[in-house]
Amino acid sequence: MLSEHLFQKEIAVTKEVNLAYILSLPASYNEEDQKELPLVLFLHGMGERGNDLELVKRHGPLKSTEKQSFPFILLAPQCPLKLRYSTWDLYLDDLIALIDHISTVYRVDAQRIYVTGLSMGGYGTWELAKKCPDRFAAAAPICGGGSIEGIERLKDVPVWAFHGAKDDVVPLEESEKMVHALQDVGGNAKLTVYPDATHDSWTETYNNPHLYSWLLKQHK
Repeated sequence: MLSEHLFQKEIAVTKEVNLAYILSLPASYNEEDQKELPLVLFLHGMGERGNDLELVKRHGPLKSTEKQSFPFILLAPQCPLKLRYSTWDLYLDDLIALIDHISTVYRVDAQRIYVTGLSMGGYGTWELAKKCPDRFAAAAPICGGGSIEGIERLKDVPVWAFHGAKDDVVPLEESEKMVHALQDVGGNAKLTVYPDATHDSWTETYNNPHLYSWLLKQHK
């Protein structure tokens, strides 16, 4: 005798997260101080993947930490190179889990968590912010891009994107596409274009104190 049935059951899935990271605390950070601090998540580019954290210091805000102390917690994980084409898109849930962990160990202001990244990290910034818009007060993708699918989820997240007009690795159109799509749905998005910059639009961006002051003004 044949009979047709439908089996339904919710099951819990456990995932192991393994992300190496660099953490930079403000020079004034004091364990006894109860003040909550903003958190900036930095996502590096494709050339810094792997298992050598020194690579993560090559570009981005970590290059400045030896010269200055930021008034926020800087979190810089390293994307594992398990596959040739490993990108941050494969580790979005891992990144959120890492933010949750850091938030339990340090006094993180949940209303002032930001994400920024360059190149592959710029793509990751767009995707992570779209996936979890309620977690981020602002996003700053540099020479990135991605899919405009779900861009409406970022309507309430301020975005400041950056790109070089002469970028021959990631075309300027990638950032323009994302920013225009977000503006079209009523989002708060702007794009700064460096007319003479090629792919390295991050050095000028991360050396610009206005980026950090803009980020820190944003609250959930």
